[in-house]
Amino acid sequence: MNPRFLPYILKTLWRHRSRTLLTVAGSAVALFVFCFVAAIQRGMDDLRTRQDQQQSLVSFQANKFCPATSHLPQDYERRIAKLEGVREVVPIQVFTNNCRASLDVVVFYGVPADRLSKIRQFELREGDWSAFERNQDSALVGEAVANRRGIRTGEKFSIGGITVFVAGIFSCENLAEENYFYVHLDFLQRRRGANSVGTVTQFEVLINDGVDPAAKGREIDDLFRGGPVATDTRSKGVFQARSLGDLTELISMTHYLGLACIGIVLALVATTTLMSVQDRIKEHAVLQTIGFSGRRIFGLVLSESVLLSAAGGALGVAVAMFVLRQSGLALSAEAVSVAFQPSLALALLGLAISIGTGIIAGLVPACQAARVEIIPALRNG
Repeated sequence: MNPRFLPYILKTLWRHRSRTLLTVAGSAVALFVFCFVAAIQRGMDDLRTRQDQQQSLVSFQANKFCPATSHLPQDYERRIAKLEGVREVVPIQVFTNNCRASLDVVVFYGVPADRLSKIRQFELREGDWSAFERNQDSALVGEAVANRRGIRTGEKFSIGGITVFVAGIFSCENLAEENYFYVHLDFLQRRRGANSVGTVTQFEVLINDGVDPAAKGREIDDLFRGGPVATDTRSKGVFQARSLGDLTELISMTHYLGLACIGIVLALVATTTLMSVQDRIKEHAVLQTIGFSGRRIFGLVLSESVLLSAAGGALGVAVAMFVLRQSGLALSAEAVSVAFQPSLALALLGLAISIGTGIIAGLVPACQAARVEIIPALRNG
């Protein structure tokens, strides 16, 4: 597009401002939804990739699904640690206020304080690590859940009969981790009295490089097959995918919702551009009489379509990125969270789709405008 014609294009679009603004708004809403869909899909892909890259297993009670129903003897830790290829076994007590799918689940992970740094890589944004280690009722809170719930360092937070002192707020490269509370194992075991002492929800088992996770998981399960409580051991990625259950399929199916959003933008922009061309048949004939070639008129109409689509796309993408970053949303089920992941790459993808859609939507109207016959157009106009 020649920059000299930009004022003409803008004036043309503003001539029917109601139609233009409605098209921009519709495109913005469609790209907003597209970004949300793509963000949760990227979060799911990132969760799978990160966990599959780790040599990490999770041992859970067999035939149990919600953390509230899984109770493994804590002394299993000693027996698992003796297996060849196992470098670390960490007992974990899990508490969640809701096992069902939700956008705002609170999940507590009770872990021995001296071993938390061995299984998680955090960066404290606020607070003091030593304060967490000293106080049994203290917690380290993920930045995403802290922002959602308005939690601040030094305050107390209560939910589901649990009250913790917030010793620090952490960030993590794995955004899903920012949706968890990490507390002391003993503290979480005693939240319902002494009956929980000596049992844990699960074990996280770190294995050496080169060890087959599936084979090691079967070895652990064989070890406890005779009781007192049987285990179900899987790689962490498989365990989390199983915990998410049908949500995994639903997230995969949102791919079609994203395609539908693109189709909506295409239909909106194409309809608006075509209506604009039909309203200006005489104008395009006049442009040809003063020396504008069909190719140049084609470029002008196509530029209108691209500008219209890009304006709506940019607005929708900008609002989506702002909302996603500020809200820290995550979809959770059975104490496993999938973080919505906004990124520069996602924003650029959204803009590229809006521009590409504008080009495709403008092709037919631009061809129609470029091929207008001067005399019939002037006579009928």
